[in-house]
Amino acid sequence: MSLTPIGEPRRKITTATIREKKLHHEPITCLTAYDYATARLVDEAGIDIALVGDSLAMTMLGYENTLAVTVDEMLHHVKAVRRGVKDALLIADMPYGSYQVDPVEAIHNATRFVKEGGAEAVKMEGGEKRVDMIRRVIDAEIPVAGHIGLTPQSVNIMGGYKVQGKTLNAIEQLMRDAVALDRSGVACIYLEGIPREVAAMITAEIETPTIGIGAGPDCDGQVLVFHDLVNLTFGQPAKFVRRYGDAAALMTQSILAFKSDVVAHQFPNDAESYHLPKETQAALETVLLRKHTMRR
Repeated sequence: MSLTPIGEPRRKITTATIREKKLHHEPITCLTAYDYATARLVDEAGIDIALVGDSLAMTMLGYENTLAVTVDEMLHHVKAVRRGVKDALLIADMPYGSYQVDPVEAIHNATRFVKEGGAEAVKMEGGEKRVDMIRRVIDAEIPVAGHIGLTPQSVNIMGGYKVQGKTLNAIEQLMRDAVALDRSGVACIYLEGIPREVAAMITAEIETPTIGIGAGPDCDGQVLVFHDLVNLTFGQPAKFVRRYGDAAALMTQSILAFKSDVVAHQFPNDAESYHLPKETQAALETVLLRKHTMRR
C-alpha cells in the first residue's frame, strides 16, 4: 500500500529535481534510511531524498561516533536501502577515511557506492579544503552532496559536537566553503549545526540547494535522522530534533506483552497453530491406539 497522498503524482527524484525545487521555492524533504523496511516507509511517504548516513554507525551498529564505520559496512546498508527505494534520490555517506587522503581511493570508493550499492550520489564532508577532491569525483560522473558546518567526521578536531559559525571569522569561512562547493558543481549542500542567520545567508547566496539539520527553517530543505524522528535513539536528543512519534514505547509495549503471553501460556493459541488434515489426524490416532494396545 502506498503512503503517498491520494491524487499526488509520483515521479523519480533526481539531482536535477532538487535543483528545480530550489528554483521554484519548493521545500526539499530528506530522511535517513538504513535498511529495507525504513527505506520502503520513507520512499512510499513521498520523501525526496533517502540518505544512508554514516550516523548508522551509532543508530544501527552501536558505535560511539561515526568514525569507526567502514566502507563495507556502509555498502551493506546502502544495498538494503536501494532495494526499498523506488522514487526517492538515494544519497550515500562516504565514511571517514574513504576519501580524505587519496583522490584515486576516493574515486574508487565512490564508484563502489554507485556500482555495488546503487547510490545516485555520495556525500562528502568539508568545504574549500575538499573541493579538489570533490571535483575529481564529479569528473568521474558521480554526483556529490557537500556537507559543511558541524561535520561529525571532524569531531576530534572540533572538540565535540558544537555549533559552528558563531564568530565573524567562522561565518566568513562557512561562506567561502559554501561558495566553493557551489562552484564545484555539487548536487546539494547539507548545512549542519550552524546559526539560522548564517544558513539563511548561504541559502540566498548560492544556486545549489541547501538542506539543513540544526540550521534553521530558511534552508531549501530539511533532514532528520529516522531514529530521532520516531524516538529510537537512546539519550537526550539535540535541540533541533522534533520527535513525531514514539516507536520505542510502542515496541517496548509489544515486547513486554509478548513476554507476558508466553509466560502465561497464552501465545500461541489454537487459532494461531497449524493443524493436521482430518484424514491424517484420524490415521495418526489409529496408529497411536494400535501402539498403545500392543504395549498392553
